[in-house]
Amino acid sequence: MKISLLMSNSTLAITIRHIMGWLLFSSLIASFVASFDNTTNINLLLVVAKFLFFISIYIAAFYLNYWLLFPRLYLKRKFLVYVLITLILFAIIFVVKPFDNFAKLSETTVHVPADKSFPPPVPPPPFGDMKGPQHAAPPDRHFDIISLILFIMVWSISGALQLFEQWRNVLERAARAEAEKVTAELSFLRAQINPHFLFNTLNNIYSLSVQKSESASIAIMKLSKIMRYVTDEVTQDWVQLEDEIAFLADYIDLQRLRLSKKVSLDFSVSGDVGNKKIAPLILMPFVENIFKYGISNQAESTVLIKLSVEAALISFYCQNKIYSGPERLERTGIGITNTVQRLKHLYDGRHDLKISDDQGLFTVQLTIFV
Repeated sequence: MKISLLMSNSTLAITIRHIMGWLLFSSLIASFVASFDNTTNINLLLVVAKFLFFISIYIAAFYLNYWLLFPRLYLKRKFLVYVLITLILFAIIFVVKPFDNFAKLSETTVHVPADKSFPPPVPPPPFGDMKGPQHAAPPDRHFDIISLILFIMVWSISGALQLFEQWRNVLERAARAEAEKVTAELSFLRAQINPHFLFNTLNNIYSLSVQKSESASIAIMKLSKIMRYVTDEVTQDWVQLEDEIAFLADYIDLQRLRLSKKVSLDFSVSGDVGNKKIAPLILMPFVENIFKYGISNQAESTVLIKLSVEAALISFYCQNKIYSGPERLERTGIGITNTVQRLKHLYDGRHDLKISDDQGLFTVQLTIFV
């Protein structure tokens, strides 16, 4: 509601600015024509039909470029078509001569003589009374430079305004993406390394220590590495892919401590993971979702987590059986939703994400092009 209200206020402000701009443009043109002769009546000029036609030509040219040609041709690098259409419109203005026609009309239609006592002009003699050979009027070869200058000015301003709006939108999207990135990372820290995970891990480590298992010290080290990673590394925009994989491996190993023998977990990594970077915690929500909602220690279950790295892409795949109802699946919410948004911002046009829950299996296939 608040966002829509702000948008409506912004649209209203833009509309008012456009109306004021065209009123100023019309006033300047009328004043310019009136300046040719101090006896010209400006108020009459503004109601002349050809004046409205004259203004309409430039309004149409402005919004044709502003709404259609500049964003759909120029900004999409279709320069040849854009230049061709511009030249055609320029030629039309050259032929139509809108300002010249309007100026001539103002001189003959709305001119008010300063001295009313001056005798009216004598009409030309009738055709029959004219002597000498008759010649047709020479064609009008007048070059209307003002119409062309006005067209160039209007055309350039419309393109500049569209370019400014595109630049402003880019800045707004960047600021919004940065804010959402910070919010997403904070939510990841709360969702992934949550108290339940810590309590369960500590309990498992305690059980191992009571049994004097050698795995207890290894589990403590993995937990320490996880906490160091999420508090230090995720403050950066990009991390080494091998560090992200090591973090996922430690997390999965600690989760194995609470799994029964009925759960089969297959985690594999293939390809050269060196010299590649990835956004931190971009894969974690999908893995964390498995251990939250896709594990049952009472039934046979299989979990697949595979990461494949090639020269130009990173492919992530995970699949688990669904053991919860629809109302519980909706709670997978924050982590995956934020990840989808982060992917759009960080890998716009460079990723492919497919999520499905067909045949009782929750499957994620993510491809990131690097």
